[in-house]
Amino acid sequence: MSVIKPEIDTLLEKTEHNPFLLCSVASKRACDINNMLRGQHLRVVAIQDVDDITTMVSGEDTTSIAMNELADGKLGYVQDDFDKAIKDTNVTIAE
Repeated sequence: MSVIKPEIDTLLEKTEHNPFLLCSVASKRACDINNMLRGQHLRVVAIQDVDDITTMVSGEDTTSIAMNELADGKLGYVQDDFDKAIKDTNVTIAE
């Protein structure tokens, strides 16, 4: 699987050209979307005798949704929190 749209360069610009940060932000959001859909699905099942709900969001998988949100500026991260986490873990990022 490759990221074609949005382009990887656009996504990396949103995350300081850090592929690990990009993956972390997108993965966290994709998990949040999955949990939200699962919760909605379970609520519907609880009140219906027959499960007739399909948890599809615009035909895209949750990772694609997260990447599009990141590219559109709807998803981001707190720079200070990221810098503090890096400092606290004593990880050196090669430039």
